Amino acid sequence: MPRRRDVLAGLLGTALVQPPAARAAQPFRIGTILSATGAAAFLGQDMKDGAQLAIEQINAAGGTNGRPIDWVFYDAQSETQRAINDTRRLLTSDNADIIVGGGSMSGIALAMSAMVEQAGIPFISTEGAGGIVSPVAQHRWSFKSTVDDSLALQRLADFFDRRGIRRIALLADTSGFGQSATEQLRTIGPARGLDVQFLAFAPGDTDLTPQLLDARDHGAQAIVCWTVTPAGLIFLKQAQQLGLDEHVTLIHSYGFVANRYMELAGSATDKLLLLSQKFVIGDDLPDSDPVKRPILALDQAFRDRWKRAPNQFVAQTYDAVMLARRALEQGGDDHAHVRDALEGIRDFGSASGVFSFSAAQHSGLGKDNLVLVRWAGGRFRLVPDA
Repeated sequence: MPRRRDVLAGLLGTALVQPPAARAAQPFRIGTILSATGAAAFLGQDMKDGAQLAIEQINAAGGTNGRPIDWVFYDAQSETQRAINDTRRLLTSDNADIIVGGGSMSGIALAMSAMVEQAGIPFISTEGAGGIVSPVAQHRWSFKSTVDDSLALQRLADFFDRRGIRRIALLADTSGFGQSATEQLRTIGPARGLDVQFLAFAPGDTDLTPQLLDARDHGAQAIVCWTVTPAGLIFLKQAQQLGLDEHVTLIHSYGFVANRYMELAGSATDKLLLLSQKFVIGDDLPDSDPVKRPILALDQAFRDRWKRAPNQFVAQTYDAVMLARRALEQGGDDHAHVRDALEGIRDFGSASGVFSFSAAQHSGLGKDNLVLVRWAGGRFRLVPDA
C-alpha cells in the first residue's frame, strides 16, 4: 500500500514523503510530541524521559529488524496550536513512520488524532480521554497506552459496590480529560445504580469551595476529582479545611498519581484514595502478577539513567514506544501494515499493564490493570480489597 502521499499533500499542500522503496535501508522514524514545558510540564518531562529511555534501549539492542530508531521530538509547550504545527512537520518533512505521544494533554491528543486519521499514519496516544480512540470506526489509526475513562469509571463503580457507596459527586475540570469522564459517567452512573452529582471547574480555578459545599449539601458519600492540573491540590486542601475528609471518601483519578502532588498536598492526602495503574505499587504486587517484573525492571533502568524515581507517566510513554517497536517490527515500511500490527497485539505484558488491542478496542488496557492506592510514608501503597 502506498504511504498516502496524496492524502498528505492535500493536508499541507506539499508532497515530501518518500516512497517505501527509497527508505527501505533507512532507520525507522518515531515522532513524539509531549509538553516538557508549560502547564503540563510536571508530567510531560517525565513522559519525555520515559520515551527517550525506551528509544535508547531499543537502539542499544540493535534496533528493530536491524534498523535503528531515529527519534524526532517536539515540545508542544502545552499549546494545542504548537502541537498541530509540529504534527504537520512529523507527517510531512520528518517522514515519521509512527507518532507516539499526544502532547501530554488530552485536548492536544484529540487534535492530533484528527490529523493522523486524515493522513493515515499510526498514532499511539499517551493521554487519557476516550474520544482519542473512540469510536474506533472513526479512529482507525489512533491507539492509546492508557486505560479508557469508561473502564476507569467502571473500576470505581466496582469499588463503590464493595463499600456500599451509592451517592457520589464528580468534580471534573473543563479540559478534554475532565469532560471525557463527565460524558462517560452520565451513562455509567445510572447503569451502575449511582446517584451522581456533576460539578465542574476550570483548570486554573483557585477556589473550589462552592463546588465542595454543593457536594456536601447533596449528601455525597464520595467525591471524585478528575484533573491533572494543580487545581487538584486546591480540591484536597479545601476539602480538608471543610472537614469533608472526615466523613466523605475523597478520590483522585489516575491523572493525579504523582509524587510531587502528594508532597505538596501534605496532610490533605491522609485519607485520599487514588485510582491508578499498578506501576506505582509494583513491589506490593504478588510475584504471580504478570506486570510486576516489567515494573521493577523499568523502575531500575529509569533510576540508573535519570537518577530519580519514575512514575506512571514514565511507564505510559516507555510502553507506548515499545508497542510502536513491536508494530514496526511486524509492519515494516507500510503504514497500513503497522496499523494492523498494532491492532493485532495481544497479551503484551508491560510496566503499565497487559495490552490487548482489537478491531473494536484501540485502548489496550482493561480495568483489571487498575487499582486503588493511597499515599503513606512518602510513597504510594496498594489499598487491599478495594
